Amino acid sequence: MEHEALLWEPDGSRIHCLLCPNDCRIAVGARGTCGVRENRAGRLIALTYGLVSSVAVDPIEKKPVFHYQPGATALSLGSVGCSMRCAHCQNWQISRAAVGEDPHLEFLEPSAVPDLARRHGCAGVAFTYNEPVIWAEYVLDVARHSHENGLYTVMVTNGYVTEAGLDLFGPLIDVWRVDVKGFDDATYRRLCKVRSVKPVLEMAERAKSMWGMHVEVVTNVIPTVNDDDRTLRGIAGWIRSGLGEDTPWHITRFFPYLDLSHLERTPLETLERARRIGHEERLHHVFLGNVDVPGAEDTVCPACGSVAVRRRGYTIVDRHVSDGACARCGAPLGIIGGDEPLSWKPTSHGG
Repeated sequence: MEHEALLWEPDGSRIHCLLCPNDCRIAVGARGTCGVRENRAGRLIALTYGLVSSVAVDPIEKKPVFHYQPGATALSLGSVGCSMRCAHCQNWQISRAAVGEDPHLEFLEPSAVPDLARRHGCAGVAFTYNEPVIWAEYVLDVARHSHENGLYTVMVTNGYVTEAGLDLFGPLIDVWRVDVKGFDDATYRRLCKVRSVKPVLEMAERAKSMWGMHVEVVTNVIPTVNDDDRTLRGIAGWIRSGLGEDTPWHITRFFPYLDLSHLERTPLETLERARRIGHEERLHHVFLGNVDVPGAEDTVCPACGSVAVRRRGYTIVDRHVSDGACARCGAPLGIIGGDEPLSWKPTSHGG
């Protein structure tokens, strides 16, 4: 279904796309870096509007998001394309696919999403699997319908968006779950094939300060790429100063994959060192992901030391939270929602 894109301006016979910092000038008949926005006779067309490659019911913890509606589930939607070309992408089959190359794309009407979510017991909708920023027109329509039906919304994003682009999402997105893959431009050029980390950091700050989004940060720690102390301390320090000490930082293990299949998986000692750095930088909530370490994904109260939320994989097995604070001592934890007593038997979710 042809759908005109948002955020562009004519540039002679070309179109200047204003959605992400790739700053594409697109010739007639060509597509931008993302592969899903095409100059069609002088109009920018969003080629993937409504085209869905993946639909799943996930615990919000799988995104990972730990401090927004913990224990809730989200209807997770993805399409194809990406604004980056990360050397270690786990979803490269869809992130590097072009429209017409994926035979499994199906149209999903935006207004149908809330009913689909409710039928599967989901309290929210997450845009994930590939980069949702480049799916902006559809994301906005789905998010609008979701909010009208009392559902929360989550962007699982690389954060590479312009200020104008972020401000489109601002009123309609509740959670900005952003990857911070390094802390200098050289790493982003090498790893992601984009010019700079600066927009990622600045727009994460704007998402919180300007739009009041709940922000959580993920860093996949890759040996020889972003595992040095300077990088890790830089990210941790930025989180504290730019987003706040209660902002969750998810430090995840890298596994050899795609263009980086020659590297080793992240040693556990490296992940533990990164967590120590996070604590030394006075972050309250630093989690380890993709590893089976008891307690590494628990939310611990920074004031009294008690476990406020105990997790096993993607499952919450115990929770002591009241109005976003530790139920035992009352210290604020920065958790939004999810303080109802666990009245069900916890089960694991796949997908």
